[in-house]
Amino acid sequence: MPNDSNLNEMNNIIELKNVSKLYNQPHQLALENINLSIREGEFICLIGPSGGGKTTLLKIIAGLEKETAGEVVKPENVSMAFQGGALFPWLTVYENVALGLQEQDLSDSKIKTEVLKYLEMMKMTDFALKYPAELSGGQRQRVGIARALAVEPSVLLMDEPFSALDAKTTAELHDDLIKIWRDTKRTIIMVSHLIEEAVSLAERVVLIKNSTIAEIFNIELPYPRREQGLAFHHDVMKIRREFFK
Repeated sequence: MPNDSNLNEMNNIIELKNVSKLYNQPHQLALENINLSIREGEFICLIGPSGGGKTTLLKIIAGLEKETAGEVVKPENVSMAFQGGALFPWLTVYENVALGLQEQDLSDSKIKTEVLKYLEMMKMTDFALKYPAELSGGQRQRVGIARALAVEPSVLLMDEPFSALDAKTTAELHDDLIKIWRDTKRTIIMVSHLIEEAVSLAERVVLIKNSTIAEIFNIELPYPRREQGLAFHHDVMKIRREFFK
């Protein structure tokens, strides 16, 4: 029988082992000695001061950046939802979501089924033939998430997806994201610049400062989480103290 540590390792979908990233032009150490295990189906938020390395870490997991040292163990099918949706303006909503699927060996009918499935999940079915310029910021972000989910990734990465949205739209998307996470059992790793947002969403909050992991916080509050609760405030303040230390 495997021991407990082996069982835990078997359940990990991502392993970062002594990962560092050094840029030469200009000479800058972006990440140093990152060690992090992420379980399958876990929701993780990366937070930290600007320039601390959190987005660089997300890009390494996405395969958009290459680590300078260390080892990254991750599945092949990783997908990313970008800030503002990052949609192609000359494509319709339907065509944007279908883009990744068209690179796979799928029939037109299968592509249509998958696109409509995720547009419905993100409440964007009625906008399938619209262009990005005809959408609000929140709608564009919904389409970006639908596109990232449509390729059935094992890991969904999100880079500050709600930072440019108003409070009402952000709250609605938070609720939708939690429902999607629970329904699909996807592993989600999200960069956020707000401690309150991280505590609202994540099972663990990873604080990255000065290019390394400063602290990892377990958030054990039941969902849905509301910011006015005393336990919520306690977790926010605990992270805030370390953030500004």
